[in-house]
Amino acid sequence: MDIRTLIARLARVSTLDWIMLTLALISIGLLAYETWGPVTEAERADILLADTVICAIFAVEFLWRWRAAGWRRDFVIRNWYEILGMIPVSHPAIRGFRLFRIIRIVVLLSRFGMAADRAFGEDFTYRLVNRFRDTLVQSISGAVTVAVLDEVATVLSKGTYTRNISRALAENQTELRAMILEKLKHDAQVGRLARLPFYDDVVRAVIDAGLRVFEQILQDPRTDELVADVLRENLMQLRAAVLEHTAAAEQARQRNAAAPDGTIHGL
Repeated sequence: MDIRTLIARLARVSTLDWIMLTLALISIGLLAYETWGPVTEAERADILLADTVICAIFAVEFLWRWRAAGWRRDFVIRNWYEILGMIPVSHPAIRGFRLFRIIRIVVLLSRFGMAADRAFGEDFTYRLVNRFRDTLVQSISGAVTVAVLDEVATVLSKGTYTRNISRALAENQTELRAMILEKLKHDAQVGRLARLPFYDDVVRAVIDAGLRVFEQILQDPRTDELVADVLRENLMQLRAAVLEHTAAAEQARQRNAAAPDGTIHGL
């Protein structure tokens, strides 16, 4: 696109588009400053208010354009990134998410897309994303997956999973005892012992002792550490596999890009 074409296209931008473009750029600047700047609590509150108002304006304008398009589903499909751009990521409720940093980056990119649409035409971002979709997915999928696995590993390190199971067992102990008794009575081999004296008392005592010991094992912090270690080890293996796959895909892409006349190495 040469300078004249760019100037001619910008000249066709309507007043409303200029306003929305300005708001999109302002919101990007505010979020960038809050994310990486030395922001104070008072400034953070002002940014939250401004971002919420801008998101509300984005939502109203999006609904107005959707109505003008006849409420067609394909309008939402083509402009899905604008919906992401309406998320007020400065709000404290959004900050509670473990993947808050990833959400914020996605919203920033969505607002860049909204700004580009205003400057270069409504379908500019849609066509750009479609053109480089595979490249974008290959570039960011590995990083996003690793970030998600890291966040999950952090959560797992603070969890008390076996103690949660122990509390659930304690709350449902009566039902569990009745279920075990029922299964034992219908068991072909154990059922033969039902004629022995004090059979019911012995079975109830064994079940109570088993449940009690099992609860104590689950409540032991060492069991929590064991389960967390197993889960964390599996996550680390997944993380290493994702990084290895991403590195191999990047090397293959570089080899293909360097191959003369579009020749693909290895074929």
